[in-house]
Amino acid sequence: MDTARLNPNRKNIADINEKQGIPRGWKQVRFKECIEIANGQVDPKVEPYCNMKHIGLENIEKFTGRLLFTKLAKDENLTSGKYFFNKGDVLYGKIRPELSKVYLAEFEGICSADIYPIRPKKDIVGNYLKFLLLDHRFFRYAVSVSTRTGLPKINRDDLGGFKIHVPPIREQQKIASILSTWDKAIELKEKLIEQKKKRKKGLMQRLLTGKVRLPGFKEEWIKLKVKDLIREVNHRTTQNNQYEILSVTKNGIVPQREQFNKQIASGNNTGYKIVRRYNLVFSTMNLWMGSLDVLTTHDIGIVSPAYKVFKFIEQNITPLYSKYFMISDHMIRVYKMNSEQGASIVRRNLDIDGLLSTIVSIPPLEEQLEISKVLQISDKELALLNSQLEALKQQKKGLMQILLTGKVRVKC
Repeated sequence: MDTARLNPNRKNIADINEKQGIPRGWKQVRFKECIEIANGQVDPKVEPYCNMKHIGLENIEKFTGRLLFTKLAKDENLTSGKYFFNKGDVLYGKIRPELSKVYLAEFEGICSADIYPIRPKKDIVGNYLKFLLLDHRFFRYAVSVSTRTGLPKINRDDLGGFKIHVPPIREQQKIASILSTWDKAIELKEKLIEQKKKRKKGLMQRLLTGKVRLPGFKEEWIKLKVKDLIREVNHRTTQNNQYEILSVTKNGIVPQREQFNKQIASGNNTGYKIVRRYNLVFSTMNLWMGSLDVLTTHDIGIVSPAYKVFKFIEQNITPLYSKYFMISDHMIRVYKMNSEQGASIVRRNLDIDGLLSTIVSIPPLEEQLEISKVLQISDKELALLNSQLEALKQQKKGLMQILLTGKVRVKC
């Protein structure tokens, strides 16, 4: 996947449009001039529609153009009217366009009334149209026009009124082919990452429970109560914005501004709890879901007073081992056993005394260190793969910016 072959100085570039406006050989049109949006709904309970695959918004992955899964209409017990779509139609989620749900249909079927089945006319290629709908220019437009109503939604007139630059058919096909190549590379990298995650999970399951011992270690593991591993700390800030605000999610501890794209805490965070590197942080309400982590990305930060913060008793458990042990499947089961359902299905009340009294098996400190080293290798492999994945995504984003605008032209 070498983007160098798309460098403007390479021979495969036919033209670079240096002036603002429409590239040579392209035309400017509105969407409505080159597409048709399906009208008229069908009954999903009757033939032939009941035996067709049904696509709802939940079936389409946001931002990627991928279909996640499908079911037959009759297996979903559908009752409300649906749109029929043909193979080659582009499905676009009109509700909440900020999710950018787009799919180029590979079969005929029916879809939710919250989706527009868009049929390309003869002067535009379906795969090219898909990328136009996924492009950041249309994304910004769709979001801006959808905010006029309470429920974000782009209507037919607004969709049809969007201006696009359309190259000749062969150039559309070439552009779509290039972008599809990057999509395939991204998907393959994501699959490899998932495989590595499963491998790491299996490795953790075996090493952290003693089912598999590393060479040279035969000493019996020690049985300790959880309270012998952690001690609660309650250091508070004395001024506003003393340190960065952190949040605990199922994906670990992250800066609050990254989780929500902004800081949502109250204006004054004086009195927030201070968290230091290798402290354990969790919410008693969400611990059973695995919302906890050991801080390793920051030396210091702050969290809401609603969180519990603990330091590890290092004569019994090493900081590195603790990060893996506390988020292991075995410990998640322990958290669930010590959590009772509260007023909400999602939130549960943690029996903190029950948790602290739970007995767990811990290897000697030297073995803990060696287990941590093995798992760190998996972490580094995943970090490298994630870095490569992000690079591919950025490459594709850059390609879309230059190819869909005609700033860089490709030979056909």
